[in-house]
Amino acid sequence: MLSSRMATTPGRFSNRPLYLQLRDALAERIAQGEWKPGSAIPNESDLAREFGVSAGTMRKALDLMEAERLLTRRQGRGTFVNDQSSDELAARFNNLRGADGSRVNGEIKAMEIAEAAASEAECARLRLRAGDRVYRIARLRQHNGQVFLAEDVALPAALFPGLAERTNAADRIIVLAQEYGLLLGKAEERVSLGEASPAVARSLGIAAGAPVLVLDRVVFSLDGRPLEWRIGRCHLKDKYYMAEMA
Repeated sequence: MLSSRMATTPGRFSNRPLYLQLRDALAERIAQGEWKPGSAIPNESDLAREFGVSAGTMRKALDLMEAERLLTRRQGRGTFVNDQSSDELAARFNNLRGADGSRVNGEIKAMEIAEAAASEAECARLRLRAGDRVYRIARLRQHNGQVFLAEDVALPAALFPGLAERTNAADRIIVLAQEYGLLLGKAEERVSLGEASPAVARSLGIAAGAPVLVLDRVVFSLDGRPLEWRIGRCHLKDKYYMAEMA
């Protein structure tokens, strides 16, 4: 873990802006569990003194961490570590909505986990090398008793050791990442139309060849490493996909 002294020692870092180096050092405290979800962190002035930087530089680092949803500032109360597994944050990678506009996460109806050597496609999407291992997860999600989403997921095995042996593995990457001390950054999702294969059609209760929405998503860590590649095949029926633009 980066120490407060390392953040300001000449020659120990690249030429990245100081506030980014500070963000990395503070984020490491969250990832390593030194600052627990829901706990208050030291105030801006104390942190600035600890790291030997100006209050303005520390404020810029904290502003970035708040924008990245790692922290929340509460007027008159302090700055708190966000619980990445909370419903509010866990929903940010899900754009599926029900007829009433509410997010549809769905319940897991079935899930299988297996370990294997990464395929060529998995190496490309997860930036792995030939021979690297992945965990492959097949999931079915249902809503109101109806299966609507068939998911095929690949995770780098090196980042989630022992996952296949777990009997209570989390079904959402945002929860799983927190359990393994990984901080999430952005996600990229490709949306296209496809046809249901016979296996997907059986899972979704539709005819083979019926149109399905294909959601091809990669979730990255805060430092840019791909953590999860998921392909979801969705039968929308009374649901829709909504992309928010600002």
